[in-house]
Amino acid sequence: MNFMSFFKRPSTAPVAKDRLKLLLAHERVAIGNSDVVALLREEIVAVIAKHFPVESNAIKVRMETGEAISTLEVEVEIPTPLCVNVRLNANDDAKKKTEPQSRPIEAAAGG
Repeated sequence: MNFMSFFKRPSTAPVAKDRLKLLLAHERVAIGNSDVVALLREEIVAVIAKHFPVESNAIKVRMETGEAISTLEVEVEIPTPLCVNVRLNANDDAKKKTEPQSRPIEAAAGG
């Protein structure tokens, strides 16, 4: 042990730097969650909408941040296949009503 190092004050700069890094990381996580959740929600809605006729308000995304882990919870109300078929059939019926109806012309039976 050096005799001069005994009277030297320890440097607090590295400790302060580590504390600042920790504080900034914590603030980024706390502030950035709302942006991340909103972005994830938009992407999840887009992906699900490709496969199912679902409204954007039928999807709920929530993020819970804990000390050790963060949890992303996604709740999606997907219509049953019966509901999808009924909606598709209703759309087909609506198209048929707007399209002009044509009847095949029957040849007169003559003999």
